[in-house]
Amino acid sequence: MPGSPYTDLDRPPLSAARLRRALVAPHGPWRRLELRAETASTNADVVGAARAGEPEGLVVVAERQTAGRGRRGRVWQSPPRAGIATSVLLRPGEAVPERGWSPVPPAGYGWLPLLAGVALVEAVVRLAELEAALKWPNDLLIDGAKCAGVLAEAVPGTVPDQPPAIVVGIGLNVTLRADELPENPTGLPATSLQLAGAAATDRDPLLRALLRSLADWYDRWRDAGGDAVASGLRDAYTAACATIGRQVRVLLPDGREVKGTATGVDPHGQLLVEGPTGELRLAAGDVLHVR
Repeated sequence: MPGSPYTDLDRPPLSAARLRRALVAPHGPWRRLELRAETASTNADVVGAARAGEPEGLVVVAERQTAGRGRRGRVWQSPPRAGIATSVLLRPGEAVPERGWSPVPPAGYGWLPLLAGVALVEAVVRLAELEAALKWPNDLLIDGAKCAGVLAEAVPGTVPDQPPAIVVGIGLNVTLRADELPENPTGLPATSLQLAGAAATDRDPLLRALLRSLADWYDRWRDAGGDAVASGLRDAYTAACATIGRQVRVLLPDGREVKGTATGVDPHGQLLVEGPTGELRLAAGDVLHVR
């Protein structure tokens, strides 16, 4: 049947009912989950919900994005049901007394995209049984090719003194074929789990594992008051990051270029680069690209 989601048997549709049973409270970690057959951008959808006052814990999943975005306005698109496109709404600046959570200072919010990267690695390694690593700050690499990316956006509060919400979007190539891979303007080749020889390419368990890992790490981070060291997040990120220990060339937005060795990530999530003039601390928003 033309237009049927079952036309391509390698790409069955997701089930909103099954996902909600597995992931939405009281049996799961999230508050509300919406599955859309098509949308322009899951991040844009969740940003709109945040502006309308949506509480923390919303998950939006799309079978197809027509205007998905990556960092620096790059396009992230995929054929229908060939990947995972999801965004979540977090409000780390709000206290949650029943969980014992105090507000996290805005200085700690930079860890959220890195946290999502750690969750991605865990899900892919566990279910797809592939060796995966992160290119700082949060591109998922398999055999040196980009398989997933993360985009985090801050949404200003709607009333004075209200802390911003954070929308974290994740795009993962699952069953894309070679002729369907996107062109990457950063120069990295693209890949998918299927092309990389994944043991599993069923999006349902992959999405469940990803969202559970994301919720688990967020809980640990909030339990520690947003302290990436005390929560174990910095150690987990350092272990997963392939950029650390390598010679890098950093392109800055002002056109300058810095070369050096990436030596680690500081407690604020900044990349540490030892260059000719000493140690530099680079935030993701300050860097155009790392090669």
